[in-house]
Amino acid sequence: MAKRTILLVEDNADDEELTIRALRQHNLVNEIVVAHDGAEALEYLFGSKESPGAGGRFMPQLILLDLKLPKVDGLEVLKRIRADNRTRLLPVVILTSSKEERDLINGYSLGANSYIRKPVDFVQFTEAVKQLKLYWLVLNEQPPLNGG
Repeated sequence: MAKRTILLVEDNADDEELTIRALRQHNLVNEIVVAHDGAEALEYLFGSKESPGAGGRFMPQLILLDLKLPKVDGLEVLKRIRADNRTRLLPVVILTSSKEERDLINGYSLGANSYIRKPVDFVQFTEAVKQLKLYWLVLNEQPPLNGG
């Protein structure tokens, strides 16, 4: 059976902790890998110049992607994910505090599967994460890893 990993791409330590806590609160058993910026996320998925293809040994089952990231922003990460045959079908959920309509439109235009605004309230946030877990990790049928 394939490793069932969630890639959380989040640069804010408080939001990272909150997201992981909310996922664990709902008995999530998947491994959670955290990338703290866009470059780190791309390296995890695709490898580095020194070691091309080293990333992606275990493609995540789900990517939770913040938009406002250092080094490479979330929309560029999404664009690169969708441009590569190895990752183009991976579910990507934008999980952001951005209220800019432009980010919402660009996220969907670049192929995001879902766009969730992080609520400030922890109870609301954990409920959103519970629904996210139920749909993306339990109910959703995942495409083959190499795109078919």
